[in-house]
Amino acid sequence: MPTAPKLIVDFKEVDKEDIPLVGGKGANLGEIASHGFPVPPGFILTTHSYEAFLEENNLKTRLAEILKHVDTDKPTSLQDASYKITSLFKKSKFPDSVARETIVRYRKLSGLLKKAQVAVRSSATAEDLPKASFAGQQATFLNIKGEPNLFEAIRDCWTSLFTPRAIFYRHQNKISESKVKIAVVVQQMVESEISGVAFTVDPITHEKNVLLIEAIWGLGEMIVQGEVVPDRYRVNHNTLAVISQEKAVQEVELAKVENVTREGKVPSNKQKRQKLNEKQIRELSRILISIHKHYYFPQDIEWAYAKKKFYIVQTRPITTLVNGNEGLEVSKKQSILSSKLILRGISASPGIATGRVVKVKSPKEIDKVQKGDILVAVMTSPDYVPAMRKVAGIVTDSGGQTSHAAIVSRELGVPCVVGTKNATAFLTNGAIITIDGAKGLVYKGGYQNTSSSKILTAQEPNSLGAHLKTATKVYVNLAEPEKAKEIASRNVDGVGLLRAEFMMANIGVHPKKVIADKKQKEFIGKLTDELKIFCDAFYPRPVVYRTTDFKTNEYRNLKGGERYEPQEPNPLLGFRGAFRYVSDPASFKLELAAIKKVREEGLNNLWLMIPFVRSPQELSEVKKIVVSAGLSRSPTFKLWMMVELPVNVIQLPDFIKIGIDGVSIGSNDLTMALIGTDRDNETVAADFNEQSPVVLWALEHTIKICHKFKVTSSICGQAPSVYDTMVANLVEWGITSISVNPDSIERVRNVIHNSERKIAKGGN
Repeated sequence: MPTAPKLIVDFKEVDKEDIPLVGGKGANLGEIASHGFPVPPGFILTTHSYEAFLEENNLKTRLAEILKHVDTDKPTSLQDASYKITSLFKKSKFPDSVARETIVRYRKLSGLLKKAQVAVRSSATAEDLPKASFAGQQATFLNIKGEPNLFEAIRDCWTSLFTPRAIFYRHQNKISESKVKIAVVVQQMVESEISGVAFTVDPITHEKNVLLIEAIWGLGEMIVQGEVVPDRYRVNHNTLAVISQEKAVQEVELAKVENVTREGKVPSNKQKRQKLNEKQIRELSRILISIHKHYYFPQDIEWAYAKKKFYIVQTRPITTLVNGNEGLEVSKKQSILSSKLILRGISASPGIATGRVVKVKSPKEIDKVQKGDILVAVMTSPDYVPAMRKVAGIVTDSGGQTSHAAIVSRELGVPCVVGTKNATAFLTNGAIITIDGAKGLVYKGGYQNTSSSKILTAQEPNSLGAHLKTATKVYVNLAEPEKAKEIASRNVDGVGLLRAEFMMANIGVHPKKVIADKKQKEFIGKLTDELKIFCDAFYPRPVVYRTTDFKTNEYRNLKGGERYEPQEPNPLLGFRGAFRYVSDPASFKLELAAIKKVREEGLNNLWLMIPFVRSPQELSEVKKIVVSAGLSRSPTFKLWMMVELPVNVIQLPDFIKIGIDGVSIGSNDLTMALIGTDRDNETVAADFNEQSPVVLWALEHTIKICHKFKVTSSICGQAPSVYDTMVANLVEWGITSISVNPDSIERVRNVIHNSERKIAKGGN
């Protein structure tokens, strides 16, 4: 009589040969747990559990039918297939046999505790293989507590086998979908005080007798995703001597806060401290070297430190060597970088890309840039956008994480490193380089076996927030018409910031020259056509159009701009925003005419937002121009004002009394003005802090004033796309909507959902 398939196994019941049963991650954890390495206890739902789920719900045929029609060259096709499969899985029943045994194992793991905190990690049979690492393609969920939450996390792990990125990678590596299965690792949660990754052979210098340890404060997901810069320690295999160490300042960490994994501020007395002392480095190194010797092969290892003890939470082989053993995989994103790190900058947009250096001195030279190149410039402006759309990556001398290059590259999904200080001087036209946008690094040379540019990004939607509904609306910051339809298909309530500047840059002619050449009709027609793309894609959801906020140095790059624009010592605080509209109403009326035309053609979801307003009187004058153009406030036409200057916060009641329907906080400019730090200046970028107490006070004050006067409040700066703690605060203060980068939509929706649920339960 055949033995019934094992639905669930403990770690010590499996080893490295059991990949078909428990996937790569599960097999490696079982292997090292069985041999006495310090692994947190846990169990694994085998691939048989996944098969039972498919059989229970008759999903195999339906999956095959959906995947049969996928065109992997089209992102929308991948996303559509992923969405359909996710919907199927969400509606499907959890098998009773799997549910019963999961509860038994979970309660055993909990012991005397009522409900253990666990990490739930997917373990696909095509990941962590000796010849193809698929690390990071499936999901991990931290601080899961209680059976209902555990079942939901397990289902989400199964679903994550079909993210757009996972489908794409399997196709690229010619792995049949029918052969890929998934197990789920459930492991007692280690509340890491310190965590990190390690390579048992140095991935930069390729020295076999040197291992590299990277360490950060808090939980390890931030280092895996490249969100913070870690300490780096190079250690000699034979003597355990620390060869070199690089200490990094860390301001934010991931930690458990009241059973929720949340990003928070590292205490000020720890931010500049070294993460591991020499004794700890030696202790960890012994464990790492032992694992290396056990496998007889270089390993990529994730570790954690809690309550004076090190734990190994994952190990995988470093999958590819260059020329035998000369080079090693250094990235969780399946890339092989050349040995020489040549520049450091500021991480601006995640992803890794290789391409040919093309240095561009001004927007007039953007035609030099070809598809797949690496654009290198002092800094970009809206005029660079046509080139930015087609490049593999971007490197700039100046700028921080809220600079033009950073904001646009994130929206486009293009890897970007800013603030290198001397990229334009150091790099040579035509040279091949590789950039790591998540870590702000530039390397000489390219990928192993790369004949053309490649881009690997990490901007796919987060399934956690893909279908949640929240009282606080989630809007998106947009500028690219090509992205409108794709992003409108996601769980987003509208466009909270539609930037005019990029559309103006596409037209390419200074408004005053347009008027001088009597080509107003042509200009209005082009702007109307671009606005209609956004409004049609999102209809009937609102599209909040922020009128042009070009600065003089940016306007001067438009055709005819040099004739009409003054030279200013500080354009950031110069002739811009509302002051420009009052001074030059004829140009402003071109935009208003396009808005009116769009609305008259039936797309009445287009609203208006006025930027950089220096006084209530200025707002009043702008309103008169808007009304004279035939645009009056109504239930379908809302007028918003940007809050991005201290005067907007301090005198907000006076602005509201002029007659507006809502405000949107531009946290980038507001932070700059409040703490006196140029957000585009890489020299002082470290002091640009959107979570400064004075900035948080200004946000809370603005939201509460809006409540008092019964107008809506929103935010469209970079901060909520980066800081989950800020999102939670905004929800607690009662903000109406939050507008974020496209890559943050689902994650921010999930944070909002958790925050609203906590408030509903009476949490503080």
